[in-house]
Amino acid sequence: MAKYRLVLLRHGEGAWNKENRFCSWVDQKLSSDGIKEAQNCGKHLKALGFEFDLVFTSVLSRSIQTAWLVLEEMGQEWVPIQSSWRLNERHYGALIGLNRAEMALNHGEEQVKIWRRSYDVTPPPITESHPYYEEIYNDRRYKCCDVSQDNLPKAESLKDVLERLLPYWNEKIVPELKSGKMILISAHGNSSRALLKHVEACACVEKCEESLAEDLVLLTEDCPSATPVPTQEQLPDTFWLFCSLCSGDLDCCRAGLKGNMNRALRPLLL
Repeated sequence: MAKYRLVLLRHGEGAWNKENRFCSWVDQKLSSDGIKEAQNCGKHLKALGFEFDLVFTSVLSRSIQTAWLVLEEMGQEWVPIQSSWRLNERHYGALIGLNRAEMALNHGEEQVKIWRRSYDVTPPPITESHPYYEEIYNDRRYKCCDVSQDNLPKAESLKDVLERLLPYWNEKIVPELKSGKMILISAHGNSSRALLKHVEACACVEKCEESLAEDLVLLTEDCPSATPVPTQEQLPDTFWLFCSLCSGDLDCCRAGLKGNMNRALRPLLL
């Protein structure tokens, strides 16, 4: 069996995560807690003997900074990093910068839940009068995208996130996985949710035809009764491992994935 080895990482806490605001495409760096989360993740992965060959990030600082800190703790700073806007967080349109609790008071919890958690409902789009419009669309990082700036999203559903992510996944990441490289993706809450949805859908299709290994859960301080993940030498030939460093915002993911440093190891099917 070919070896497909992927670690999907959600970035550490940023300042707006702590304030419960829609950060989306606004560029935020990690908070002091987020820095510690990324460093702790690197220590855990190093202790397990993980050796990455290639890292993918979004073009947002919190994603890149998380990858840097993880690699630094692992002594693998030299590992190449490729960044793409297609791994960015979901574009929350007009909701960017707003506090979620205040949104619930103004629009009702049910409407906010629909905007946040439905698969194919898009929030109101960002307009040129929005306080963060210029900051986002005049940013130099988006001048060299594979689409024109006019065609960059103004708001996205989770379905939209998956659709803009999949070309990069299929064209850039999957070939590297199939070549045998161990890949780290440092992404965001919703780009992680979208990719998990795709990967798990592939697994569900395959499960109809083959019997796959039961889930393995990585032993952490938060989950002391879990089954430990083996060291790299003992890992199965094909797996994906999800690490959520910043808790909260992933409640639609598989039960047990949410929370600081909770992780699950599952077969990866391409």
